[in-house]
Formats: sequence, structure tokens, C-alpha cells
Amino acid sequence: MKTQVLEVSDLRTYYGESYVLQGISLRVPPNSTVGVLGRNGAGKTTLLHSIMGIIFPRGGSILFRDIDITLLPPYRRLQKGIALVPQGRRIFPSLSALENLRVAERNPDGRSQWNIDTVLEIFPLLRKRLMNRGNELSGGEQQMLAIGRALISNPLLLLLDEPTEGLAPLLVEELLAAFRM
Repeated sequence: MKTQVLEVSDLRTYYGESYVLQGISLRVPPNSTVGVLGRNGAGKTTLLHSIMGIIFPRGGSILFRDIDITLLPPYRRLQKGIALVPQGRRIFPSLSALENLRVAERNPDGRSQWNIDTVLEIFPLLRKRLMNRGNELSGGEQQMLAIGRALISNPLLLLLDEPTEGLAPLLVEELLAAFRM
């Protein structure tokens, strides 16, 4: 059997006493794209936060490339190759766009696919704004920066929470084309 990139089994996650994820299971095969659909408040963000380690589940397991990461902190999950583009962007507002990208640069195998130049190829509007602080960028530019920051970490698994939020339709098409690379 082929190893799954991600395998979530019977995940049970709470916010305080609120039971949000009730036995969620899913598999992400290699070289695939998986979407999670649901109404607002259905637990999509909670699922991504559980996978990334921002929230620890009370039950179930999360395997990344056959390694149990259920109780690992977020920074260890990033080191293993998981990146998250959070809803609401969460860029560093006082750093320039370039500094936001540089802080996330990671080349674990010496053959990185993503670097500042490749990010700027898919988001050319950012090139003119590299010296602007994060809080000086428009909402769409901040979203591009958040996605670029995740990509430049050269993840093996990229989690996107509302990735097209704030992007013009043309940029959405460019983004989708970049993910098909």
C-alpha cells in the first residue's frame, strides 16, 4: 500500500467544552489536492488547526508520512514539512514584505522549488511592494504574501484556509495554475 502524505483518524477536537470535530477521518494521497467543504462553523478551520498543532485533539490521531504527529507542536510540524496559510493572513505587520518572506525561507533538501523569485513570479504585484511593511499592503497583497510565505518554506503538505479571500478573480486563476505546477 502506498504511504499517505496525511492520515487523520477519528479526530475529536474541542474548544473548551464545545465538541467541534466529532470523529473526522481523511486521507491525503501523494501528489493530490483535497478540499474540505462545509458551512461556516462546520469545523474546517478547526480541522486545519488540529493538523497544524495549533489546537491539540482530545482523541484520534494524525499521521504525516506514517509518523504520528498528533502531539507535536506547530514548529515541529513545520520542520517536518507542513505549512499553513491561515484565514486572516497573520503576516507580520511591522516587517516588510521581503522580511516576511525571508523569515519563512526554508530549503531542507538543497533543491527548493520555492524561493523569493519563484514566489514573485506567481505574485508579480508583490515585487513593487517588497519594501513596504505588511500593514501597508492591501488585503489582496497581504493574502499573496501569506501564501508566498507558506510556499517559501517548501512544504511537503500545504494547508490553505480560505486561500482566495481578498484576491481578484484573475489572481485566483493564477494561484490555481501555480498549485498545478
